[in-house]
Order: sequence, then C-alpha cells, then structure tokens
Amino acid sequence: MNNRLLLDGKWKWRCTDWEEDRDGVVPGTVLSDMLETGVIEDPYWRTNEYPTRELFKKDYVYHRKFTVPEEILQSDELELVFEGLDTIADIYINGTLLASVKDMHRTWRFPIKELLTSENEILVYFHSSLEYINEKHKNSDIFYTSTGSIHGNGYLRKAHYMFGWDWGPQLPDAGIWRSVYLECHKVAKLEDVRIRQRHEENQVHLDIQCPVISYKPNSTYINLRVEAPDGEIISKEIAGAVDSATTITIDNPKLWWANGYGEQPLYKVELLLMDKDEELDSYSCNIGLRTITVSTDKDQWGNEFAFVLNGQKIFAMGANYIPEDSIIGRNTKERTERLIKDCAHANYNMIRIWGGGYYPDDYLYDACDRYGIIVWQDLMFACNVYDLTDEFEENILAETKDNVVRLRHHACLGLWCGNNEMEWGWRDWGRLEGHRPKYKADYIKIFEMLLPRLVKKYDDQTYYWLSSPSSGGSFDDPNDFNRGDNHYWEVWHSNKPFTEYRNFHFRFCSEYGFQSFPHKKTIDSFCLPEDMNIFSEVMESHQKNGQANSKIFSYISQYYKYPKDMESIAYISQILQLKAIQYGVEHWRRNWGRCMGSLYWQLNDCWPVASWASIDYYGRWKALHYGARRFYKRYMASACEKEELSTNITYHVLNETFEKKTSVLKVRLVDNKFNRLYEMEQEVSSDPFEMKEVLTVEFADFIKTEEDKKKLYAEYELVEDGQVVSSGINMFVKPKYYQYEMPQYQVSIEEKANEFEINIKSQVFANYVELYFEDLDCVFSDNYFDITSEEGVAVTVNKDDLVGEVTADQLKEQLRIKSVVESF
Repeated sequence: MNNRLLLDGKWKWRCTDWEEDRDGVVPGTVLSDMLETGVIEDPYWRTNEYPTRELFKKDYVYHRKFTVPEEILQSDELELVFEGLDTIADIYINGTLLASVKDMHRTWRFPIKELLTSENEILVYFHSSLEYINEKHKNSDIFYTSTGSIHGNGYLRKAHYMFGWDWGPQLPDAGIWRSVYLECHKVAKLEDVRIRQRHEENQVHLDIQCPVISYKPNSTYINLRVEAPDGEIISKEIAGAVDSATTITIDNPKLWWANGYGEQPLYKVELLLMDKDEELDSYSCNIGLRTITVSTDKDQWGNEFAFVLNGQKIFAMGANYIPEDSIIGRNTKERTERLIKDCAHANYNMIRIWGGGYYPDDYLYDACDRYGIIVWQDLMFACNVYDLTDEFEENILAETKDNVVRLRHHACLGLWCGNNEMEWGWRDWGRLEGHRPKYKADYIKIFEMLLPRLVKKYDDQTYYWLSSPSSGGSFDDPNDFNRGDNHYWEVWHSNKPFTEYRNFHFRFCSEYGFQSFPHKKTIDSFCLPEDMNIFSEVMESHQKNGQANSKIFSYISQYYKYPKDMESIAYISQILQLKAIQYGVEHWRRNWGRCMGSLYWQLNDCWPVASWASIDYYGRWKALHYGARRFYKRYMASACEKEELSTNITYHVLNETFEKKTSVLKVRLVDNKFNRLYEMEQEVSSDPFEMKEVLTVEFADFIKTEEDKKKLYAEYELVEDGQVVSSGINMFVKPKYYQYEMPQYQVSIEEKANEFEINIKSQVFANYVELYFEDLDCVFSDNYFDITSEEGVAVTVNKDDLVGEVTADQLKEQLRIKSVVESF
C-alpha cells in the first residue's frame, strides 16, 4: 500500500522583501536554491562567505499548491509530515496557521484532515535564525561560545556548525531540508515496530513488538517475514492488536562483523498489516545479528574502555565525522556512499558522528551497515551552555526520540553519547567560569537524567555514554587518562612535539588531531593566483582556527626546510599531519589492551578549507588517509625509537585478526643510494589479537660517524606468504638535515582489465612520494610512500575511480610526482 502523497519537488520561494517568486526544489535549502537560480555566487569562493552570511538576517518563504485525491481525503488518519525543517518556521495550510516550530532535528507530524480540500496550498515562512540568536544573546547572561561560532547559537535547536566552527564557515542556512508528505491510514496502522535481539549459542531470538492502532473495528493480522542473506525465509502470522508481539528464532545465524573481522550479512525484516486481503500498512528494515557493547571493567591501570563485538574486544580505528557540506542541499546518497567506502578502504572499523552537526540521512547508516563501520553516535549537543526551559526540554526530548527510533535497528549502531565536551568544559575550561550555577545544574538534568532515561526507553540494547570525553559522569575528572574516553589536544593546540603522544596511554582517544592544507587543486577552487599566500585574506578566511596557519609553519620549521611554493607548503603540511597521527596510533596500538581506540579529528570537511580532515571537501585523500590505510591494518608491524631520532629501535607486530599469523620481519640499514649496510630477518608467530615486541636493534653499531646519519635510514618489512603486508622507515636526523639526492623517476603504466598499474622507480631514495593526476581525481592503492630500492614501487588505480575513458598514455602524460627533496 502506498500511504504517502509526496510533496517534494518544485516549490516557489522568495525572500520576504522581494516582489517575485523564484523556482526552488524540496528537499533543499535557501542556499542551494540561491545558487541554482543565480542569486549569489559560490559562497566558498574567496571571501564570499561573509556577504552570503548577511543574507540570513532576512526571512524566506516557500509555497506550493497540491491536489489531494478523494481516496486520501476519506482516510481515518491524515497527517502532514516534515522530516526536516530548518529551523524557525510557521506552517500555513490554505491560509490557516497550522503550527510554529523551532527544531531542525525533529520530524514534525501534524493532524491535517480538517484543513484539507481537493485543492490546497501550503506555505512555510522561515524566520531568520541569525536574528533570533542575536536577539537571544543580547538578553542573555550566557557569554561562552565555541571558537569560530556566533554567540547565542545554543538557544536554537539547529546544527551548531551552521553558525561557524574552528573549521567551518558561518552560513546559517534555512529551508525544507528533508522530505515532506501527507501520510494517510485507513482502518488501522502499525505503531513503533521494535526489534530486540537475544543471542545464544548457534541461535538468535528476535523479539518483535508490533503494536497496531485501530480506528474502527477490524480483523487485522500481521504477516511477518525474515529473509536471510542466502534467501532463506522465516515467516509467521500474528493477530493485529495494540499489544502485538512475537519471537522469531534464527538457527545458525550469520553474524555481522565490523570491517576487517568478518562479513556484514544483513537480514531483511518485513511486516505487512492486513485486513482480509487488503494491505493497510507495512514496515521493513535490514538488521545485522550481533552484540555490541562497551566494557568499562576495572583493571590494573584504572577502568578500560573497550568495544566488545560478538564477545571479542576490538581496537576501534577511525575518525570523527562532521556534516559533509555547509550547503545541505548539495548532499547526495552517492557522495556519502563514497565517503563511507573510503573509510572502509582505509581500514576503519568505526566513525564518531560528532554532536555539533545534525543526524545524518538513513543512507549513511545503510552504507555503514554494508561496509562494517560501527557508528559512535553523539546526540546533537556540542560545546555550549544550554538554558533548560520548558520549550527546550520538549524539543530535545522529541528530537532524541525521533532519531533513536529511526536509527536503533541499524547493525552499525554501536553507542549513543550524550554530547561533545560539555562535561569536560564545565569542570576544566576557564571560559565557562562565571556562569550562573543554574546552567551547570541544567547540564546534569539534561545529560544525566532526561536524555539517558529517554534513550533507554526507546533503545535499551545500545550502550549509552554520558559525554565525550567522560569518566562516567558527575564531573568526575571527565578527561581522566585512566578511565573512559579522552580528547587530547596538546599536540597541535599547545605546540607539543609528535613524540608527546608516547607519554600517554589513553584508554580510548576519541579526539586528537593535526591540521594540514588541502591539495593545491582544492586551494585553486577558492583562490586566485594572487591569494596564494597562507597569510592572505582569502587563505586566512579558509582557516577558521585562529593562528593555525602560523602553527603549521612552526611545525614545518621543526622538521622540514622552507617549502618553495604553495603546492609544496600544502604537501609538507600533509606529511606532518600523517606523521603526527601515526605517532599516536602506533603507540596506542602497541599498548593493545590498555589503549583500545583511536578516532582522530577529523574524517571530512564541509567546505574547502585548511583543517584536521584526512579527506578534503572534494573527496581527495590527503596523506593522512593513505597513512590510515597503513597504520589501521589489522596485521602490521611498527617501529619505536628509544627516543626521537634514536639509533635504538624496537620492532613490534600486532595481529588484530582471528587467525594465527606467521611471517618474517626484515630489518635493514640503507643509505640514500640503496646500499645496504646491515640486514637481518626474524620469523614471527602471532596468536589472534596478540601484540608482541619482536626485537630491538642498536643501529649505532653499524654507523661510523654522526655525518653518516644524514645519509642513512632503517627500513623494516613484515612479509607474509611472500607479500609485504606492512613496512616503514626511521631516520636518524630530522628530514631538514637529511642529505637527499635528487631522484630521476622512471614511470611505466600498464592497462589491465579493471585497473591501471603504475610502476615508479628511482635511482635514489625518495621520501613520501606523492602521486596525482593534473586533471583527474582518483584513489591510488598507495600514496605518500617511500622508494627504498631500485625495484621501485607499484600502485594501482581502479578504472571505476576515473571519470570517462582514458588510456595508459594519457594517464602518464597527466601524472605528477613529488617527494620531500622536491619541495624546497
């Protein structure tokens, strides 16, 4: 049965001080419609953000006419449903005010039967959110706001990042940003279908609640079917009633695993509400059979914080997700699919959906289900002081219920978290001192009483964590390094060296990061040639973290020579970003069992900008994302110097798989012309989920003089079944002092059935070799790698990643290669 009349598509819209309407599209936003109709230039170009922001001091109207068939008018229940209104809106039906709303995160449902005729007009009047928060701030004693944000944004249930953040622009858009439709029912409907899982040996029981709401006497029944991944179907028929419930037992279940641990089989659950032979209503979803929880058991160091998947503790590996665009109307299912696929390809098993944005569309969670990416889901609260009023309480409870009910059955859902950094802020941030005690009390009421109780009511199978970071609530040292999860920003914000990470054994590091510039191709998208200076107005406008451009240069000066041009600055900044995060991740993974998670800040960008992202706004992988593909491998080796640049190096092997592994660890001392001064190899046997220290080498025994250190490096390779599965190098001096030779590259490209293979050779050592195509974008199988032998390196490009038909010769003509020595 089709019980919806969609009102998506063409609408009319205007600014309230315009005389004429323009064409618009729903779902969409004012910004996307402004761009489509030529009202504004791209707000991401140069400094266009600022005049564009001022347009949101105005109000906007959307309206359209629609016809309702008589069959729908005769329904027993008829509701108008807005899945997303951004944000302060008055809704009119045929000239009558239906409702006034103020929450972007809610799904709004309104009984509408008495207001409809066969021909109707709907009008939505959007009030300026910018004027609203400005007025609120004028009359408020709340003075805190997050870096880069507009004061007063905490008063409005609208994605906070739209008012600016330290990586995003101030573009407080408006509009009907998700679908709108009439939903009708006759006789009866399904209400709040809920599926719980109970796992036993070789069995999973699905306890399904499927209450039926009836409008008149009936003889309804429910056809329930569960389809397994192999097509096997279990079906059942139950009577329709207000307390309808049943249990389906699945024998020999195919368990859902996160990426890197197993497959992601999904079972389809479908319910049809029938009255005789007529279908009245339906519900369907895909579920994964699994258990996910978090262990906070006491141990010798404090309390662990470890995700447990199907009984197995795993090391969480991933990053923090932010909204994919500041112009929400530009988001697409295909774009999000690509982003989640890129996470899986970089060996992620988790993302954290950060609380300063909005709850993403269903298709993001669908993709995470398919690719095996566990979701740490923040509720949408971040870095704010909130005033708990009756209206605020009503909205936050309703929005949380809407989204918990929408998302609770997803296989990927691993954790609900109350907010981002607010418990920590109240305890330790000087900028919050001086607020009235009421607001701190409101924090406890909202985040330790109201929201946890509500989430448990609607989802009692997903682990709930009060805040991030937290040690368990009540302002009890929220960022305690021996309990709970941690946010650590001393590397970057306090200019600490990368080695500082090794001084800490966080139980789970859910935020830490290091900035870089995007690739020159991305910089070109918002700059003119005359803007190509990191201290120009345009470049500083695309850097929202204060003096961060200077900070990047400060770190460059510590490790590298002064880059020769903007492209080289961007390149070196990305190398630094990779090195910084690698230091942290490899250290924590070497301490598996004590440290059990790394979610770096951040995965993606919402506009072209200098930021902490590992994938830029256009989907281009930075060096860090290629690095993540290496340091998030389930089976890998890592090297740890006794101290930075030390000749004493210890090698470790980590096996985060269910298989016993046997391999060979090869270690060499090599000069910049590939001459080997020392080499050895050792067989390594690793049990499942075992981290072990394999050997320590003192390279000083083979280095004659201090000057020789400037020409040497230590290389390691972990070889399994004849294939190198993990590798790396260590230098004995900082790269700015290393005596690089200038490489002369030899390149060949061979076309194969589904990919191109690129072979790159050099006559000398080449460090952090970057590949890109001048006019094409793609993901290489590896990038920012070292050439450490005359055999060179082979990488591949999938043909599916390339737009249009292209030949090997054309690719070779477009290929550009850079290494460290060519950057200065």
